[in-house]
Amino acid sequence: MLPPWVLLCLLSLGNLEHAGATLIRVPLRRVHPGHRILSPLSGWEQPAEPPRAPAYGDKPIFVPLSKFMNTQYFGNIGLGTPPQNFTVVFDTGSSNFWVPSTRCHFFSLPCWFHHRFNPKASSSFRLNGTKFAIQYGTGRLNGILSQENLTIGGIHGASVTFGEALWEPSLVFAFACFDGILGLGFPTLAVGGVQPPLDRMVEQGLLEKPIFSFYLNRDSEGSDGGELVLGGSDPAHYLPPLTFIPVTVPAYWQVHMESVKVGTGLTLCAQGCGAILDTGTSLITGPSEEIQALNKAIGGFPFLVGQYLIQCSKIPELPPVSFRLGGVWFNLTGQDYVIKILKSDVGLCLLGFQALDIPKPAGPLWILGDVFLGPYVAVFDRGDKNMGPRVGLARARSRATGPEERRAAQAQFLRGRPS
Repeated sequence: MLPPWVLLCLLSLGNLEHAGATLIRVPLRRVHPGHRILSPLSGWEQPAEPPRAPAYGDKPIFVPLSKFMNTQYFGNIGLGTPPQNFTVVFDTGSSNFWVPSTRCHFFSLPCWFHHRFNPKASSSFRLNGTKFAIQYGTGRLNGILSQENLTIGGIHGASVTFGEALWEPSLVFAFACFDGILGLGFPTLAVGGVQPPLDRMVEQGLLEKPIFSFYLNRDSEGSDGGELVLGGSDPAHYLPPLTFIPVTVPAYWQVHMESVKVGTGLTLCAQGCGAILDTGTSLITGPSEEIQALNKAIGGFPFLVGQYLIQCSKIPELPPVSFRLGGVWFNLTGQDYVIKILKSDVGLCLLGFQALDIPKPAGPLWILGDVFLGPYVAVFDRGDKNMGPRVGLARARSRATGPEERRAAQAQFLRGRPS
């Protein structure tokens, strides 16, 4: 168990939209950390049971996001009629949707620190009553399933099955910066065979395609955490082209990674390896031996279990760490992969690479969390009968980019789309 003075916050996560589509946005916000210490969690979610075998139409939805120290991003949703507001992690590493309930156990501490869903205050509530339990890599919970109307990014009336959390024994949830989790993984991963919210919205015609994308704002100032875009992506968020990588295991968003390099010296994942793009994981994780070698090559030294620190003053001279995906190198600079616990350049900083051994048959695996997904926009495309699922990656545009340049990018994108 981590020391009580450590603030625990879990993290959070195709073809683009066709001509004429209007993007629907879910904004992300930032939470100012002050002088609190970040202890990122592994974020590796495993279902409590084994996976089973595998009036908005075409308008994509934009959901604003919040963030904590450039490693934790969350946004707002509404549940019920009238909507009861919650802050959730939009998590590509799981497929269930849950929030705390007013019916939670009296000794379930996390319930008292977060918003709780009150079924008696909603005219659209429908009881299911099926019990569920979810075991995440850093916490567990159980409760009952219910049905309700979801409000997200301006969409109203999406009828979804969600979990009312009744018992959250893990302290991680008590100190979390969010109320619940909305999973964006594949249906195969969903505990209890529950249909994920994304699939439900597509089935009800609220989204034309099961595509979504994340832009995670990495600028150090301001409260804007970026956007989750449902139904497509916004070309103003990235520098084209997008590189698409096929999903190899449609449960988590798992792809084949060809290699990892540290500067010009160290090569990891030399024979290729599996990698998961997970918005619910703060850091980049990998097998302990390889992460130890990576952090040693950078000059880091061990801190907590699997985590490493470095002197903040060394950031400008740190070597790049590069990931080869889809035949393209995706580079991270020291500025990208070092997390400043305090705003000062003096003292110690947290390296964004954490050891995490995932046992067979699922592992070994790398997890590319928010440290990777901040510098790069990711487009998650579930595919269709003609094309399998895939992930598109492109370098994110800086928020410093002016409105004229962003409008030019959108115009260029529209001119280049097939009619």
